[in-house]
Amino acid sequence: MATTPAFDIVFFGGTGDLALRKLLPALYQAHKAGALHADGRIFALGRKAVGIDGYLELLQQRVRPGLGADYDDEVWKSFAARLHFHSLDADNIQDYQTLLQAMGDAPERVTVCYLATAPHLFITICQHLAQVGLNHPNVRVVLEKPLGHDLQSSNTINEAVGRCFAENQIYRIDHYLGKESVQNLMAIRFGNTLFEPLWRREWIDNIQITIAEELGVEERGEFYDRTGALRDMLQSHLLQLLCIVAMEPPASLAEDAVRDEKLKVLKSLKPFSTEDVLAKSVRGQYRSGAINGMPVTGYREEHHVAPESNTETFVALQAELSNWRWAGVPFFLRTGKRMQERVAEIVINFRDVPHALFPMPMGLHSANRLVIRLQPKESVRLYFLAKEPGDAMSLQSTYLNLDFHTMFKARWADAYERLLLEVIRGQLGLFMRRDEQAQAWTWVEPILACWSKYAIAPKTYTAGSWGPAASSALASRAGFLWHEET
Repeated sequence: MATTPAFDIVFFGGTGDLALRKLLPALYQAHKAGALHADGRIFALGRKAVGIDGYLELLQQRVRPGLGADYDDEVWKSFAARLHFHSLDADNIQDYQTLLQAMGDAPERVTVCYLATAPHLFITICQHLAQVGLNHPNVRVVLEKPLGHDLQSSNTINEAVGRCFAENQIYRIDHYLGKESVQNLMAIRFGNTLFEPLWRREWIDNIQITIAEELGVEERGEFYDRTGALRDMLQSHLLQLLCIVAMEPPASLAEDAVRDEKLKVLKSLKPFSTEDVLAKSVRGQYRSGAINGMPVTGYREEHHVAPESNTETFVALQAELSNWRWAGVPFFLRTGKRMQERVAEIVINFRDVPHALFPMPMGLHSANRLVIRLQPKESVRLYFLAKEPGDAMSLQSTYLNLDFHTMFKARWADAYERLLLEVIRGQLGLFMRRDEQAQAWTWVEPILACWSKYAIAPKTYTAGSWGPAASSALASRAGFLWHEET
C-alpha cells in the first residue's frame, strides 16, 4: 500500500465521540497497514487539560476495546508515539498560537485540520486558524456534517470558511462516499457494458434506496432533536447514493468530472410542491418496542429529547428526476432509526416482460431485481426466474450472488480510513463540493417548510418495525412494494 506524504493531522474535538469511535481507530488501522508516512503526527485537541498521559488512558478505555482482534500491542505503542494532546478553547486565539508553536513552522508539511465539533464552531475555528497562519496552501480543513440546518445557515458557514480557505482546501465529508461498497457501485455501473443499456427508464420500473438503523439516538439526543432524519441522513447520505445511481457516465474519474455529473442529478430532481409533500412524503417517529427481542424505549423517552418532540426519526419520499434517462421512474428514498434491521441497500426493480408466458410466483412483485447491499454485509444480487425441477413448468425466484467478502480476501478499509488518507493525499473526489451541497439543501428546504407550515406531525411506528404504515401506503399508491414486502 502506498504511504501518504509527511503530515500533521489536528482533531478539533479530539476527546469527542466521533474522534474516539471512528477517526482514531481508522488512523490506527491505516498505521497498522503501513499506509501512513513515518513522519506523520496526530494532534488531538480538547477543552480539558488532560495531558498526553490522560489522553492515552482515555484511548485505552474508549478506543482499544473497539479494535478487537485488530489490536496489536506493539503496533499500538508505535501508533501512540504519533499522538500529541493539547487543550484548546475554540474562542481563545492564544490557544491557537500555542498549538502552532507546538507543531513548529513547517509550511511544506501537509496539515489536516479536522473539525469534529458542533457546526456552530466551524466559523470561529477557521477564522482563528487563518489568523495564526494555519491556512497556507498545504493546509486542508475537513468539515463534518451537518453543515448548517438549512440553505441559509449552510451558505453562511461556507462563505465564512471560504474567506479563510480556498475551495480546493475544503473537504466536506460524507462518510458513505468512502464505503467500499459505494466505490463498487461506481465500478459496477461504469466498468461493465452489461448494465448500461438497461440503466434507463425504458427498462427500470422503480428504484429504492434504504438506510435503516437498529440503533436509536444513543447519547446524541440533544443534537438529533434539533436535526431529524431529513437533515441528518436524507439531505446527505441518501441524496449522494441517488447521485451515483442516476448520474451519467463521467468523461473521466477526475474529481470535478464526477462531481459535475452528480450536480446535474441534483439539479434535475423535480421540486416538491405543497401537494407533493403531502402526498409523497412520510414523517415517522419510533415509539417503544423491541429490537432483537430486547425492549427499547420510545424516542420521546430518550435522554435529552423533549417529551413532546415532533422531530422525525424516519422519513420516506417518492422523488423523480426530470431528465431523459429517468423521467417517470419513481425513486423511493427511506431512512429511519430503530428499524427491524440494520441495512443500507439500493434496489433496482426492472420492468416485467411485455408478455407473460408463465405465471408469476405467488407474492412476487418484480421478477428481475438488482439488489446492491452496502451494509452490513456487502454484496450484489441479481434476481431472476428459473424453472423448478420437475415435470411442471413452475418458476421460482432465484439469484446470482456476488459476496465481496468471500470473493475478495484483501483487507477492507473502513470508510473513515479511506477518506482520511484521501485528505492527506489531497484527493477531493470523494468529498462534496459547495455547489452540490447547496443544491441538495435547495431541494430539501420546501419539504421542511411544508412540514412546518402545516404542522405535519410524525406518524408513530413501533421500534423494531419497518416504519409507519404510511410508508407502505406511499409505495402502494404508486403501484409498488418495498423490497422486503415482496
